[in-house]
Amino acid sequence: MAERRQQTIIGMLTVTIIAVLLIVGGVALYRSMAANRSATMDTPQSEQAAHDALRKVKVKPSLANDQGGILISKNGYGSKIDGVPTVGMYLEPLCPGCALVSRTLDPTIKRMLDAGQINLDLHFMTFQDYKSSDEYSTRAFNAAVTIAQQDPNPDHLLGYLMNIYREDFQPGELGEYRSVTDDQLKQQAINSGVDKTTADKAFDGRYRYRAWLKATDDYTILRPELYAPGKNGFSTPTVTINNRRWQMDGSDLKDSFLTAVGLNENEVGDPAVKPKN
Repeated sequence: MAERRQQTIIGMLTVTIIAVLLIVGGVALYRSMAANRSATMDTPQSEQAAHDALRKVKVKPSLANDQGGILISKNGYGSKIDGVPTVGMYLEPLCPGCALVSRTLDPTIKRMLDAGQINLDLHFMTFQDYKSSDEYSTRAFNAAVTIAQQDPNPDHLLGYLMNIYREDFQPGELGEYRSVTDDQLKQQAINSGVDKTTADKAFDGRYRYRAWLKATDDYTILRPELYAPGKNGFSTPTVTINNRRWQMDGSDLKDSFLTAVGLNENEVGDPAVKPKN
């Protein structure tokens, strides 16, 4: 009897320890979303100077707006739908928190987008190149911008982004980084529906939008309206709703996102229902 009671106590302690580890692990994962700003970045001294520099970049995507975003709606690129929220997503290819947001929210966002319930404003950040050995962020997102410019179907761009954030594809950071070839990235584009000609152009090594991507980095990290409360800097992932930063709820990203835009789960994807916020 004493031995059985001892085994029961040990079992209860084991379960408790595992639960604590899961909670701590979840908090650590959520906090890692805000731990991505490069301290070594060379930026202009003021937000205005950075914005001026962004405007002056010679080779830039024609789809991009003045703040470096590329807008998507059910009507395609650059065609904003009135009367629905605009969701801004500031993402970085190596950012583990961005991958978490993508895996959790992208299917819901895609359904809302197709139903005309939101506009989506994508911002491609590349300031974590230093966490790879081969400019992974620049290569991955130069390709994303090229796909947007060359392929009129935004589903293909969104599919590419979801593919590179997959748990079995996204590389690690710094010492955990293992080189990802252009051919591997290209295959993710092709798997999303991008035709081979466009995929070849996206990964021909020319990095057409490198200067624009870096200028966008420099400007975006100086925008104080994107900073988390109590923080003195920009981090990824950052999500805005109608230009206001959404404070993510790490315990349930999907439900808190739907609450923020003003939809119930059963209303997602219904073109007859508009978000309340």
